[in-house]
Amino acid sequence: GLFVWCLRNTGVRWIPCRFVRLYHEANDRLITFQYFNFLKRMYVTQCNKDLSQRAKPKSDSIVSPFHELQQLDQEKKVVHKISPVSPVHQLWSEMSSRNELREMKSAAETEDSVIPVRAESKEDRQWKEMKLRLDDLPGILARLSKIKLTALVVSTASAGFAMAPVPFELTCFLLASLGTGLASCAANSINQFFEVPFDSNMNRTKNRPLVRGQISPLLAVCFAASCGIPGIALLTLGVNPLTGALGAFNIFLYTCCYTPLKRMSIANTWVGAVVGAIPPIMGWTAATGSLDAGALLLGGILYSWQFPHFNALSWGLREDYSRGGYCMMSVTHPGLCRRVALRHCLALIGLSTVAPVLDITTWTFPVISLPINLYISYLGFRFYRDADRSSSRKLFFCSLWHLPMLLLVMFTCKKSVLEKEDKGDLPRGSHEMAMEIRLP
Repeated sequence: GLFVWCLRNTGVRWIPCRFVRLYHEANDRLITFQYFNFLKRMYVTQCNKDLSQRAKPKSDSIVSPFHELQQLDQEKKVVHKISPVSPVHQLWSEMSSRNELREMKSAAETEDSVIPVRAESKEDRQWKEMKLRLDDLPGILARLSKIKLTALVVSTASAGFAMAPVPFELTCFLLASLGTGLASCAANSINQFFEVPFDSNMNRTKNRPLVRGQISPLLAVCFAASCGIPGIALLTLGVNPLTGALGAFNIFLYTCCYTPLKRMSIANTWVGAVVGAIPPIMGWTAATGSLDAGALLLGGILYSWQFPHFNALSWGLREDYSRGGYCMMSVTHPGLCRRVALRHCLALIGLSTVAPVLDITTWTFPVISLPINLYISYLGFRFYRDADRSSSRKLFFCSLWHLPMLLLVMFTCKKSVLEKEDKGDLPRGSHEMAMEIRLP
């Protein structure tokens, strides 16, 4: 009896009526979905007539100049109707046809004068055969080998050679620079050979020689082989085997590890930083013939410098990298990209302080290099905080002059060979070379 009394009070008999009322309210209020919990099941009622989007009417766009040209063409077109001519009036028809041809030629000339831009655009869009001329070959090979990047690699190797605690030898320096440059040209050419289908999707790389078809892939591979084999042989036989082994390892690391990793994992940035850190180590080993703590310090400076340099560059190229299918920190992990750039900006301050501890420079080097290291760290913090194109662009352009200035200050604060000889810190065989320099 108590149960029946509760049902009467709650009004169970009015539940169907409420369902009908709710259905009408849903139709009136344009409700698309309504959920009912009844007997522990979910029922969804859907009104198909309400599943349409209401778009705003599109405003009339401004007429483009191409549309105006098309209207001019339509207005200037004249339809000439040719009526049937009897054989009696054949001579008159020939004269009239000549006049019509003249009129059509004049109309065609006026149309060509009105729309030269349209005709040129059609010609530009057509496929053309690329013909290789000998005059263009040096420039094409320079772009294939990334001549600016190769110049940076040679300059860092030269800095490592100059910072070595041994007397300067011009012949060894020239051989080491030439061999390092040839190895860099080979690595860059092979890299472009592998990335042709991906470079074609990026605005930054779509004009590379292999993408545009200016040279054949066979010629690119032959050029890479003609640079890589003599370069490694020159470093091994003309300098020392350790430098040649480092050059061969760097080519392998760049082409076989860094290049495929760019489409697989963000670890490619760390591998690429190792590739950029090896050239100054090669310059040090070319001068000394050994792998010392100074070589590792120079490699560490180049390793840390590359993160603010490349991360700031890739921040403005995120659309290009995502379109090309590259897995970069700036695309997949933007927060990590900014943090890593800031960390390595601060690491440059610590590495500059370690240089006099390892007896490579005097204690004036950390003091003189502190302002430029603090400035790049400040820009790294701005990039980490703001995360916009303006801050990334400032950090990138700062990195372009920061590295040459840091290496120049490091060279000016380098400890002389005579001081190291007095302390007995020179490597084996360097005492005799220093004595030869002292002798007249």
